[in-house]
Amino acid sequence: MKIRNGGPADVPDILSLLDGAVSWLAAGERTGQWGDQPFSTIPARVDQVASYTGEGFLVRLAVDEEGRTVGCCVLAEQRGRFVPPSKEPELYVRLLVTDRTRKGSGIGAALIADAVEETRRRGFDLLRVDCYAGNDRKLVGQYRALGFTETETFEAEQPSGPWPGQVLEIRL
Repeated sequence: MKIRNGGPADVPDILSLLDGAVSWLAAGERTGQWGDQPFSTIPARVDQVASYTGEGFLVRLAVDEEGRTVGCCVLAEQRGRFVPPSKEPELYVRLLVTDRTRKGSGIGAALIADAVEETRRRGFDLLRVDCYAGNDRKLVGQYRALGFTETETFEAEQPSGPWPGQVLEIRL
């Protein structure tokens, strides 16, 4: 596996990863995070993913030996709109998604290690991420396993109702 920069031509691959994640979550009756509809069928979500390939974002893709995209991490110096601000410069993980058929193969860990290196390269001491904190907080536990520490919680109002979020950080 190698990690490379992504761009507009990679949007279909990123959407495919997200569609796979939504399907996997829905199969486990875990629709609170992203619902049960494929990202690729919701214009606002397609636009959001496309916007990640624009100015202010860094798309990093994990690619397997056959050249298939198996993971994506989107980084930015700006947090999401519902997340409490940091008092210091930071790099923020805006999206992390991996091929669910390769669960447990280290793709997410490799992308986070790459994000830590990018944080250092930019001269920052803080890498943050937020995630869905509903149900059994399993996703929060996955980020802890990747080296993050829980900080503050937040709630985002969504059309489907309140979305519980957890902010986590890695201090370098």
